[in-house]
Amino acid sequence: MEDRELLALVELGGYPNFIPLYQRLGYRVEMVNSVRKAQAWLKAHRPSVVVAEFYADPQFRDRISNLESLLATLQRYSIEAKVIVFIDTPYLDHLEKVKTRYEIHSVLTYPIKETDLNNSLEAVGET
Repeated sequence: MEDRELLALVELGGYPNFIPLYQRLGYRVEMVNSVRKAQAWLKAHRPSVVVAEFYADPQFRDRISNLESLLATLQRYSIEAKVIVFIDTPYLDHLEKVKTRYEIHSVLTYPIKETDLNNSLEAVGET
């Protein structure tokens, strides 16, 4: 199996630790707790997958959500990572706006089910 990296951005949490699942599927996992740390890590790494939580905040001045800076970094470094987003249902409309500018592989709503995440990760290899 090829050596694949997965970046997990866990800012809020509140769901199971999926690192054992990621590792079972053959990923080396880097877990960070802020977009800034993710951006710094991406300067030296090219993950196959990025798993990140999505939230919108009216306090954000120049963006809709926490993810836009991360997605822009992926774009800037030409990283072809598949992005899997964890999201609360009320934020889905906000995510649709973000998806007009950035590609998202799959969206999983809370509560996150391991089987759904597993299926999304398995689909990464099929696209």
